[in-house]
Amino acid sequence: MNPDRTMADAPAPSATHGVRGVWNRLADRIGAIVGDGVLALVARISIAAIFLQSGRTKVEGWIDVTPSAIELFRTEYKLPVVPPEVAAHLAAWSEHLFPALLVVGLFTRGAALALLGMTAVIQFFVYPDAWPTHLSWAGLLLLIAARGAGPVSLDRLLGIR
Repeated sequence: MNPDRTMADAPAPSATHGVRGVWNRLADRIGAIVGDGVLALVARISIAAIFLQSGRTKVEGWIDVTPSAIELFRTEYKLPVVPPEVAAHLAAWSEHLFPALLVVGLFTRGAALALLGMTAVIQFFVYPDAWPTHLSWAGLLLLIAARGAGPVSLDRLLGIR
């Protein structure tokens, strides 16, 4: 080796050979198959399902808030400032409306931000020890808020960012 050359001057090994090359080609194929549109759709549907399932536990029929849901807000959730009757209704309606908007991809960024706000309230005031779950929700919601609904959405069809 020339004493005037440093290791930084040495040519890099080819990225197309060896284990790294195989890995990179596989990563490229996976990225081409999945794509950002699929990621956005899966993120929207998965986080919508979580909130909708929670919302369904608070209602009977279409969207009649149950007395047990109100009692849950009175005894376990105990949100500051908002009366339990109001909080139960707002939560139940939000857990139906915003997931529906996410599924169809309409006003998606706003719906994601609303559910992100709801996640923050749950994290800080209701279940502070459940941060790993809430962080995973926030990750999906932040992806949707930052990148939008993707190509399979009413937002795209209507030209809404």
